[in-house]
Amino acid sequence: MAGHSKWANIQHRKGRQDAARSKLFSKLSKEITVAAKMGDPDPDKNPRLRMAVKEAKSQSVSKDVIDRAIKKSQAGDGDDYEEIRYEGYGPNGVAVIVEAMTDNRNRTASSVRSTFSKNGGNLGETGSVAFMFDRKGEVVYPASVGDADTVMMAAIEAGAEDVESSEDGHVIWCADTDLNDVATALEEALGESDSTKLVWKPTTSTEMDLEGMQKLMKLIDALEDDDDVQRVTANFEADDAVMEQL
Repeated sequence: MAGHSKWANIQHRKGRQDAARSKLFSKLSKEITVAAKMGDPDPDKNPRLRMAVKEAKSQSVSKDVIDRAIKKSQAGDGDDYEEIRYEGYGPNGVAVIVEAMTDNRNRTASSVRSTFSKNGGNLGETGSVAFMFDRKGEVVYPASVGDADTVMMAAIEAGAEDVESSEDGHVIWCADTDLNDVATALEEALGESDSTKLVWKPTTSTEMDLEGMQKLMKLIDALEDDDDVQRVTANFEADDAVMEQL
């Protein structure tokens, strides 16, 4: 969806800010530690850890930081983190999914609820908006790896479900349970991807004007600023003229 790919572009622009990058590194490190704790500390034997390391590398996290995060898991850190999903509505009724990793459920729930209410949204019950999204695997490649037909053939052979190609690159979709296998097969055919991760892909979207987008971004920025929040996804749609003014 256009909204989804533009959302990725917003994330990319935000990621250029030093403060946002520092926070992103911290969140990626936490994911690596928890993934290593839950399974094998060897990425080759632990698909979730392998994807976490791959995502960290795509964001220019250094090998030293990645190694430290894995070692942390073996030192007993990260035991008490639990993954929680919050769902709610933002300005103009946009559906928002917040994925968190926390060692204090009450603190995080209170913070997320407060952030929604302070920024024109409201926190809902679990399942209140998830039906508007599909859980999917997403593998992103730069446009330079090949034309649309080349990438489509590689994706089909890898067991993917769909490909969206544009001048910005190629986004390959697959079932969430197939992500590790599909990503491995694509790597053999096309080389290293820009990004490999599980995402919430919107199945319906809400059209936003400039004012609505500004309000929504204020909510998303505030949510992402929470150390316990790993990722925020919203099902907005906005045209290029609106996006360029953000």
